[in-house]
Amino acid sequence: MPVAIITGASKGLGRALAQALAGRGWDLVLDARGARALGDAAEAVSAHGTRVTALAGDVRDGGHRAELVAAARRLGGVDLLVHNASALGAEPLVRLEELSLEGLRRALEVNLVAGLGLVQEALPLLRASRAGTVVAVSSDAAAEAYETWGGYGASKAALDHLVAVLAVEEPGLRVWAVDPGDMATDLYAAAVPDDDDPRPEPATVVPGFLRLLDERPASGRYGAPALADGAR
Repeated sequence: MPVAIITGASKGLGRALAQALAGRGWDLVLDARGARALGDAAEAVSAHGTRVTALAGDVRDGGHRAELVAAARRLGGVDLLVHNASALGAEPLVRLEELSLEGLRRALEVNLVAGLGLVQEALPLLRASRAGTVVAVSSDAAAEAYETWGGYGASKAALDHLVAVLAVEEPGLRVWAVDPGDMATDLYAAAVPDDDDPRPEPATVVPGFLRLLDERPASGRYGAPALADGAR
């Protein structure tokens, strides 16, 4: 069975994607900071009959990243790495004049540095896979200038560029930055708590991710909702 590592998998998009992959027979290594929520997610995903390893921890911790890859190795390797864990830098979001440098550092550490660290740890197994794939969950804020989204957007823009370079350096892999669009997630609620406009549930964008895995287009940046609708 193929094996995936998914960070930030206790809720939202990470959990929805884990459910969908388990339904397709994937074995999974799941990560999140909250042990209780992660355990609940792992129990639900395990109902599909696949092997699921849940490891609570902080992706900024190199030891934790090594544990995730070691767990995947025990399941058979790494065919897919999804870097979904994210930090905003400030909750709620603030203008750049108010953004603490510590908050910006945290966003960069979680969204960018940890992503590269996990790729580096998993790269030998990804190269050994017949369909090694890296997915970095991006954001519209990486490409557009939105007030108060500067720190988060900068970290995601840097992540987009990093995975674009990875794609050039690792032509044997598929490397995609995927913007899932607006979703009803705890992250968005923490970012803009006064915005109560309805937004799609994370499960609605999962078909776009699955289409990427099925069709394996060239490495690059994609939008999951557009993919689900058949557009590129």
